[in-house]
Amino acid sequence: MRTFIALAWLILPGLSAVAAAEPSTRIAWTPQTLNLVKSGDPARGQTKAASCQGCHGAEPANAATPFPYLNGQLATYLYRQLQDYKAGGRPHPIMTGIAAALSDQDMADIAQWYSQQAPVQMPEGRGDVPRLVVDGDSKRLIAPCGICHGGHGQGEPVDTPRLSGQKASYLKETLLAYKSGQRHNDIYRRMRIMAERLSPEEIDVLGNYYGGLR
Repeated sequence: MRTFIALAWLILPGLSAVAAAEPSTRIAWTPQTLNLVKSGDPARGQTKAASCQGCHGAEPANAATPFPYLNGQLATYLYRQLQDYKAGGRPHPIMTGIAAALSDQDMADIAQWYSQQAPVQMPEGRGDVPRLVVDGDSKRLIAPCGICHGGHGQGEPVDTPRLSGQKASYLKETLLAYKSGQRHNDIYRRMRIMAERLSPEEIDVLGNYYGGLR
């Protein structure tokens, strides 16, 4: 039943946009691709990710930077983002060049290593659970955030990202990027459709909530 509800929320609002939507990602989650990510070697990934830690490491010095924490993130999500950076689906002045130098195996190894690290424990400050997280808004066809991202912001397979333990500022910037269309590597425009309907105040509330969720 939960799966049916999730599909209804996520597919129906986007049907009118699918025909005109540009390809958002080149990743197809075939059994072979899933097995590749699953078989990534975290030990090799740690070595390969050494240069990533300067921006993405769970260090106090990184708390105020615009770069996301990667610890505890789903391996499939990290793998797809690296692939999208490399293919151009998610252009970025820094990450595009970095991803271009990585092989598929490199990406799987790095993704596995980060996924096995403990998520950053942000200062608790979530307050009340926002209505959009649990109920969404049926009048605006906004799906509940928890349907895809989990009741505790833990993310869901195959590649819906973990939100808890992430910087509130990064989450807000990401929603704003989806809202404006600056970021467009979401599958079937799902995040763009939802973000377009959010007010700046709602984006602020959601970013603060998930940023303070352990």
